[in-house]
Amino acid sequence: MWPFSRKGPSGFSWYSTAEEVTQGLDGSGLTAIVTGASSGIGSETARVLSLRGVHVVMAVRNLSTGASVKEAIVKEIPTAKVDVMQLDLTSMASVRKFASDFDNLNLPLNILINNAGVMSTPFTLSQDGIELQFATNHVGHFLLTHLLLENMKNTSRESKIEGRIVNVSSEGHRFPYREGIRFDKINDQSGYGSWTAYGQSKLANILHANELSRRFKEEGVEITANSLHPGSIITNLLRYHSFMDGGSNDMLRRVASASQRGEWKVF
Repeated sequence: MWPFSRKGPSGFSWYSTAEEVTQGLDGSGLTAIVTGASSGIGSETARVLSLRGVHVVMAVRNLSTGASVKEAIVKEIPTAKVDVMQLDLTSMASVRKFASDFDNLNLPLNILINNAGVMSTPFTLSQDGIELQFATNHVGHFLLTHLLLENMKNTSRESKIEGRIVNVSSEGHRFPYREGIRFDKINDQSGYGSWTAYGQSKLANILHANELSRRFKEEGVEITANSLHPGSIITNLLRYHSFMDGGSNDMLRRVASASQRGEWKVF
């Protein structure tokens, strides 16, 4: 049997769509924030959550692109509740402004999907002087989660509905720098590796979710925190590399191989 079509314990396979996985679910009354919702996995997540009745807040860097995605969603789903708000994860000021603006809407927050990211970029520093991949994939989402956490705790407590935080990680977390996360060398350009820096940021996503989960259990908070590998999916995350690039091919082969062996899981 073709391995990607084999169904797992959940009853779904790599070929299962978001619509199939959420069939029969009613998200009416729930509010979700999806970062990076203007393309790829993020836009499909926003669309299907809207289809299931969830009020979706699209957190996007480019408002024009986000507005186009929203228009397409509303055209397909006339009853959809979708808002578009600007969020640049490379800027801590932008993250703080987004969180403040969201709080001013007086909306509950049931679901936070930390999806936005960049992959294997040339060495660059963020607006705050942090290596771009670590800043975008981890630090920005870490701060965003922290700033929204009180709202999520209040929402779960008042609604009696368990909250959800999802960090979109990657099988690439298995291939960081040799020492793991180089906290004392985050901005070391001389030792920078674009793929290992990506793996480092994805490892941080997992550790973040694990620690949140531990703290929620310790505090008795009704929120779950999970990280996941979405699979090898062709999106504009690959914009910095061609499939003809040997390094990219090697990394993708390693990721796909580990995934087919069943070595990745939802943490």
